[in-house]
Amino acid sequence: MLLYSTPQAESQTERVLIGLRELGYIEGRNLVVSYHYAEGRPERLPDLAAALVRESPDLLLALGGDVAPHAAKATSTIPIVFVSSADPVQLGLAASLARPAGNATGVTLLQDDLASKRLELLKEAVPHVSRVAFLWNPDHPDNELREAQRAAQSLDVRLHLAEMRSSGDLESVFRAVTQADCDGLYVVSSRHTALNTRKIVDFALKDRIPLAGGWGAWARAGGLLSYGPNVDDMYRHAIDYTDKILKGAKPADLPIQQPTRFELVINAKAGKMIGIDIPPTLLARADEVIE
Repeated sequence: MLLYSTPQAESQTERVLIGLRELGYIEGRNLVVSYHYAEGRPERLPDLAAALVRESPDLLLALGGDVAPHAAKATSTIPIVFVSSADPVQLGLAASLARPAGNATGVTLLQDDLASKRLELLKEAVPHVSRVAFLWNPDHPDNELREAQRAAQSLDVRLHLAEMRSSGDLESVFRAVTQADCDGLYVVSSRHTALNTRKIVDFALKDRIPLAGGWGAWARAGGLLSYGPNVDDMYRHAIDYTDKILKGAKPADLPIQQPTRFELVINAKAGKMIGIDIPPTLLARADEVIE
């Protein structure tokens, strides 16, 4: 059973279905999937979650940290597997990462120390950076701001907080970043920032601002660099958990998975477009360089 809320989740859903097919689950043969789609309207999520529960599925698969809490509120008995970029404990999905305790488990793309590493990489790529716009959603439960602030002090960088609670905030965020004369942009990955990847990257390129993002999609879209988990790996963990639970495992016995493999992607082409030459030593350490 799949519960998802945005057009972006369609590719995520397909990724999961491909993985399940590789394990022998064929939709229409030994797998029945009920698709519930909020069409980008989060206010619909509680009703969609309740509708899913009324169907008495064997499992709920919730794609997104903004989606999973609604599934968890709708049922305390049906197993839930989630994929989230937020903190599952802060979201109330689990008692702890090691011992979820309830009916939900899954994967989180979150790891606190990645924030300081991304800022360090941005400073290494562009040594003159001193005012970095920190684009984030304060309603997204994570610790990136705390870790980035800690790193900023040691790197002699000042963070300019740019809050984005919805897509409607984007234009005012862009104006604020320009008015603050920021010479760097750090984007915290969340539902809203991911949905607006193209607009955010285009803004950074137009204003010649080096952008650091959370995982490969940001650099591949035209940002200067990204550093974060291998998202395909994390989805494989979710698929594996789905398989285990369908075969009888209990979510409470399956620790929430955190990323263990990280990738540095550098877009040297974007760097040239905004007048930045990436140091060869940094390029040599990259897992992928876009020329």
